[in-house]
This record gives sequence, C-alpha cells and structure tokens, in this order.
Amino acid sequence: MIQASSRVSLASVFALALLLGGATACSEEPIEEPETFVEPSQGWTPVWRDDFDGPAGSAPDDLHWNVEIRPSGQNMELDYDTNDRKNSFVDGSGHLVLQALKEQYVDETGVASSQPFTSARLNTQGKVEQQYGRFEARIKLPTGGQGVWPAFWLLGNDVDDAGWPECGEVDILEWRGSYPKSIVSSLHGPGYAGGNSYHDHFDLPSGSYGDDFHVFTFEWTPSAVRWLVDGTAFYVKTPQGVKGRWAYDHPFFVILNLAIGGIFDGNPPLTTGFPQQMLIDYVSVEKLAPGPP
Repeated sequence: MIQASSRVSLASVFALALLLGGATACSEEPIEEPETFVEPSQGWTPVWRDDFDGPAGSAPDDLHWNVEIRPSGQNMELDYDTNDRKNSFVDGSGHLVLQALKEQYVDETGVASSQPFTSARLNTQGKVEQQYGRFEARIKLPTGGQGVWPAFWLLGNDVDDAGWPECGEVDILEWRGSYPKSIVSSLHGPGYAGGNSYHDHFDLPSGSYGDDFHVFTFEWTPSAVRWLVDGTAFYVKTPQGVKGRWAYDHPFFVILNLAIGGIFDGNPPLTTGFPQQMLIDYVSVEKLAPGPP
C-alpha cells in the first residue's frame, strides 16, 4: 500500500505505486532456485497486542496508534482520512472499525474537501516499531465492490530520513474490492519498487474475504520473510532472491487503512455501496525468542 505515512507529512516521499514503474533495478539477477523460510528454533515471544476492548464509540488507544489526517493520498485515492470517530472507532465488541463514507469532509471553517469520501488510516510510528518478528492481525475485510482498497502493511521507521523505497515496505495484505476472493502481498525496496515489487497472492477456495474474519501473518527473520493466511504459508522471499538492496534490517511500524479509489482497483462505480467497513479483531507483534546459550 504505497502511500504517504503517519504523523508527519511525507507527501514527497511516495512517488510510485504498485501498478506503476518502480526504481531502476540493479543488474544482478536474483536466485532462481526456490526460496525457503527456516522456522526459528527458539520460536517467538510476545511483544505487544491490541484486542480493541474499549467501550463502543471510543478512539483507538493513542499510546499505540496515531490516527492520521490526510486530505489526499499519493495513489489517486478519493478518500480524505480523518480522525473523526465516524471513520475509526472501537465497536464495544472487541473490534477496531475503519469506516469509509460517501461524503465530503468539511473542516472547522466550513470548507468542503474535493474528495468525495472520508475514511481512516492508523499507524504505530514512534510507538510500536520492531526489527524482525511476527506481525499478525485478524481482520474481516469490507463487503467490497470495485474501488475498495483496504490494507495491513509495514513501513521502515527511517522513512522520514531515507525516503521511499529505500526505507522498505511490506504489504502483508492488500485487497481489491473487485476481486474479493484474493489478497496480494508484496515487498517494495530499492531496486524492486512499484511495478517491480516482489509480490504474490492468496485466493480463497470460495467466497470472499469480506464474509468472515481471517488471520494475516508476516514472519521475518534475518535470513528470510514469509506470508501466511489462516496459518497457511504461501510466499517466501530471501535477501538472495531480490535484485537490489535488502531493506529489512531495521525496525518497521504497522499501518492499517481503508482507501477508496486509486490506481490499485480503480474508482468505485455507483454499484459499490457505502459505508464500507474493515473490522480488526486484534493486531499483535512478537519477536524472536532468545536462543539457546
């Protein structure tokens, strides 16, 4: 989900997107043999988890989450991301709700945004940042329709200094509302960004990701990364398997957002209904447990 990030303005950082051409690739070719992920022998140990157990209508916990205010995105999205509770709230049943509405945002002076939708984007920059580990969320995606673009992703915490894609980006899941049975997972980094990203998809055998909750997991060690859906691993990348610099050697932070429109799935036609909701049951971060002496 290539978009500007978090509390500070990063509009100049992101000039590329998943379906656009990325940075110039290095001449070195990646390995051709299958890449493998070796389970860490010491396992994982919990670091942080949010179960969103607050009262109905309350804000996400600001000890861990930054609720962004973004008048527009970098990927031609049509949503104005607000910190209003109608766009992001805890529902009283253990879920964080990100809600996209078909409306123009009106600021405190009465000026209406030109964006035809409001929505929400949250991040943990400066609050929950982790190098290596297991990042997981249990999510029910929206009902769908073309132009609905939710994502659960990670961004390198040096983005403000290094810029994108040098900071690295991990898309744990992106979803096209027009193709509701499939999620896309990606790596973006120097030499493999935008349209040159490394990515794969995971399709449900039937139904839609909006029908029920599913668990989306990203596991990251010094030697490899892998993606899982409901415990099934489907994609692995290693430093030897990319053409360009491996950018996954420093802490990353978590982003959750519900975009509307843009280059990934196009703009919503009249047949795409609103509101659209993305429900998050929990988000957890674990680290590599200490190894044997």
